[in-house]
Amino acid sequence: MSPEQVAAYVDATAQALDLPLRPAHRPGVLRYFALAAEMADLINQFPLTVQDEPAPAFVPISPADDAQGHTR
Repeated sequence: MSPEQVAAYVDATAQALDLPLRPAHRPGVLRYFALAAEMADLINQFPLTVQDEPAPAFVPISPADDAQGHTR
């Protein structure tokens, strides 16, 4: 995305969500969104085939649980 596209998207999304964006925060939001868009572009460039399936659901465990899910 170009800087102009990023700015337009961020502004439109903030307005649609009725999310006030302070002028002092806008440059950081634009930088972060541009970074996130670059990461998404890298992911979207990875070729997928019909055989590719989504990963199973991630289920976090506490640090006290071992690899087999047993509580210590």
